[in-house]
Parts: sequence; structure tokens; C-alpha cells
Amino acid sequence: MKENPTSMRVPDAGIRALFTLDARWQAWLDVEAALAKAEAELEVIPRSAADIIVDKSKLELLDKANIEEGLRRTAHPLVPLIWDLARVCGDEAGGYVHWGATTQNITQTGELLLVRQAHRIFLSQIATILDAMSVLADRTKDMALPGRTHGQHAVPATFGFKVGIWIDEICRHVDRLRGAESRVFRAMLGGAAGTFASFGALGPEIQSRMAAHLDMTPMPVPARTIGDHQAEYVSLLGLFAATCSKIAREIYTQMKQEFGEVEEPVPPGTVGSSTMPQKRNPKLSQDIIAAAAQLRAMVPLALEAMQTEHEADRTTSLMSSHALQQACELTGDILSRMETLIPGLQVDAERMRRNLDLSGGLIMSEALMLSLGSHIGRQEAHDAIYDAAQAAATSDEPFESLLSKDETVRAHLNSDEIAALLDPAAYTGHCAAIAVEQAVRAREVANTLREVDG
Repeated sequence: MKENPTSMRVPDAGIRALFTLDARWQAWLDVEAALAKAEAELEVIPRSAADIIVDKSKLELLDKANIEEGLRRTAHPLVPLIWDLARVCGDEAGGYVHWGATTQNITQTGELLLVRQAHRIFLSQIATILDAMSVLADRTKDMALPGRTHGQHAVPATFGFKVGIWIDEICRHVDRLRGAESRVFRAMLGGAAGTFASFGALGPEIQSRMAAHLDMTPMPVPARTIGDHQAEYVSLLGLFAATCSKIAREIYTQMKQEFGEVEEPVPPGTVGSSTMPQKRNPKLSQDIIAAAAQLRAMVPLALEAMQTEHEADRTTSLMSSHALQQACELTGDILSRMETLIPGLQVDAERMRRNLDLSGGLIMSEALMLSLGSHIGRQEAHDAIYDAAQAAATSDEPFESLLSKDETVRAHLNSDEIAALLDPAAYTGHCAAIAVEQAVRAREVANTLREVDG
């Protein structure tokens, strides 16, 4: 999605800023600094050299024009940065920059540092969304509307029940995202082919210490062909995006005039069409659906990027990096819109009630069947209610009238009982309780996420 978030009246989460070239360079410098610290602790390089490398590993101290010229000349993404870092470190300390490492050790680890920053932003955004959903679930727990299966009225439900479903699913995504952190955010330092040959016997310990300095976990086997942890993260974001898309599509559908049950926030002055002045379009929902589709398209690419041959292949590194960046940027777009959509959602209880009555009571067929079935058995009751329901659907005679005329029904249910059984608000099951339970859960998970962020 290339739109300017400001033009869409949606705050920018700042995810794209994490993946600028400057941000990447600084992340790589952070890894170089952590490497130098680890090597100095184990006396692989002089501590004095490591102190200088750490002190100089700041992009503002380097000559960006010099680095860019080196990029044009070498066509290598990292070497010119290393050269300039070595230059500012001086002859002695500069000779220990990037000691024993290979490019992918630095670039992959640095990219995962950026992804981790995005991940923390995502968790903060999800906390905000869950808070908004908890309020919405509480507010609409008793707001009856037609439950629909296969696009048709099924039995009554409540809007709060729908929101409870959303909360339940999002909370599982939170579990997945949090549970994957130790697997995904891993530092890699195995050298040219992942064998630790350039580090000798101290290789595993250097990697562990470098990872600790970066607050990451080390790779048990730092092979450059391993990409399942990156593919896992893209896949998890794809799963999360699918849920957001489902929510947005539900709102998109319920916002149609034929339903009229909800409306996403439409700020004053928003223009829906250049030629149709009346349009109040579901822009946020459409943005979410479109971004989620694009994000899910990154999942096959991330899986394909796992197919690395021999000990390294730049092809798959490029594919994995692209999938990660696109997935993160699109997730930021989706969550920013969800943060606006959910708290601003308008819910029309009166229209929901009118929609419940559209079938003239047919939506209560199950309740009637079960009540009658307690007298004559479920199957015979199903047949009796079925006949009346189909007659009502294909004629102008009201369902209630047909029920009252049916001998089987009339023998066991009087007019008052039939009228009571035709009340959809009395047949929403545990919808309200589920909405309340999930509202509590949403607040608890949101608070936990804020504690982690804090």
C-alpha cells in the first residue's frame, strides 16, 4: 500500500521508518558493536579496539557519501559500511572491525533487530485494539441481530458475541506472536559457511555473548541456510492479517445499506466519490482487506525463501528480506486502521432489531421446534415447523398465523406460547455472557502487553 497515511486520516505507526537505508545501516553497526564487545570479552580482539569500535558504531559519525560511492563501486551492501567504520576507528582498532564475521551474519541479525522493533509496536497497537474491543463487547453484549449462516438468517445472536469472537481470535494471535519471540529474534554468527571456522573453539561462546548484548537468543546452528524462523514470523503476521481482514469484511458487509447495522467512522469532510455526493464508503475496512491480501501473498514467498541450496544463497536472502519488510509494513498499515476503526465503529441497534423481524419470525424456527419437540419428539416437531416455515416463505400468510392453524402445533402450544417463542431477543443463548467474558480477557491481555512494552 503506497498511500500517504496522512491523506487517509490514519496515524502512521512508524514501521516504514524502521526499514529505511539509514535504519538498516545503524542496525548493522549495532551488530558490529555487539560482535566487538563479545570478542573483547573473550580476548579475541583487544579490549581497547573493541571500545573504539563500539564508540564509533554510530551512523552520524560515518561519511554517508563515502559509503554510497562505495556501494556504487562494489555493488556490495555491507563492505563500504565496514570500510568507513574501520576508517573512523583508526588504523589499529579499524583492523579488528567485522573480525571473523560474514556479511549475512551482520545483515540478517540487524534486520531481525528492526523486525523486533516493529514487533513491539505491533503489540502496543494490539493492546489498544483489544481495549477498544472490550468496550465494544460490553456495550453491545445484549444488542440482538440476525445470526447468519450461509448468508441467510439462522438464529438470533448479539453484536457483542461477534466482538467476543474477534477478541478470542486476536488473543490467540498474541499468544503465537509472544511465543515465537525466542525462536524468531535470533542472532547469527557462524562465519562464512556457519561452521565457526573463523572463530575457532570460542565460536559458539562469541555468538552467545553477541546475542546477549543484543538481547537476542543465539542460533543453535548458525547456518546461513536456516530461514524457518523468519518464515514463521511472516506466517504469523499472515494469520493475524487474515483475522483483521475477516473483521473488516464483516464490517464492510454490515455497513451496506441493505444491512445498515454498523458504520465505520466517516469524519466530516470525507469524500466517498468524485461523482456521487452521497457516498459514505468503508475506506478503512477496504484498506485492511486489501493490505491483508497483500500480506498473505508474502507467506508463500517466505516459505520459498527457505529453499536455500548448499551453505548459502543470496537469492533466498533477498526473498526473505523482502517478505519480512513487506509483511511488517503491511501489518503496521492494518493495525493503524484497526486502531481507528474499532473505537469509532457506530452500531445501530434499531436497525438490527428491524432486520431480525425481516423474516416474520422464521428466524425463531429452531426455538419453536425444540419447544414442540419436548412434547412430540424432535423429528416430528421439525416436520411440523418445516411445513409452516416453507409455506410462510412461499406465500403471503404470516408464519405466526400458519403455526396457529397447524393442528400438531395447536395441540401443544397456545397462541401466547407461540408469540413468546417468536421473540428473537429471548433466544440469544450465551451471547451476552461470552461477550462479557471476552471483554474481560481483552483487558487482561492488553494490560499484559503494556507491561511487556513498559
